[in-house]
Parts: sequence; structure tokens; C-alpha cells
Amino acid sequence: MNKILITVVALLLFGCSHYVTQQENQTYHYQCGTTPLTIDFNGVAKTASLVMDGEQLKLKQIPSVSGEKYSNGKYSLRTTGQHAILERNDKTIMNDCVLAK
Repeated sequence: MNKILITVVALLLFGCSHYVTQQENQTYHYQCGTTPLTIDFNGVAKTASLVMDGEQLKLKQIPSVSGEKYSNGKYSLRTTGQHAILERNDKTIMNDCVLAK
């Protein structure tokens, strides 16, 4: 009985997570120290868009061991839970980004 219940709950959670990641557009607002950062995620195109140094960036999702990772070769964005890290040329430029409430 417990195995069936665990299986049902796991399937429900998987179904919900699949639905969330497939939504077309979601905008998240992060606070990186004193700097706000807005990121638009497109679950269908698997991209993240943001403005950095006055430049509009569109990063493509790439494989990641944990969380999600997006890159365009120069900039990389990693998100895990409510945290985000932004890198330029493999050097961290923002590592204290927390999802704003």
C-alpha cells in the first residue's frame, strides 16, 4: 500500500514539474546584492533572456547536473531553487542573486 502511495505522489510531482517547465514565458525578479536582475524564461524555446551591461542577452539552456544552466558562449546563468549565478567568460560577476518576494 505504501509503495503505491509513494508511486502516485511521485507521478503527480513529476507531472506538475513537467507542466511548469513547459510553460511558454515566465518572468522572475532576482535581487543580486543591491542590483535588481529580471530574467524572462521561455520553457518551450528553453531560453533565458536578460539585460546585462545595456545589452539584451538570450541564453540557451544547456545540460546541467543540478538546477538549470543557460549560456550563449560568453555569458552563463545558473539557477538552483531561489538562487542564481551569472558568469561572463567563465568568471562570476553576480553570485548573490536571490529570487525577490
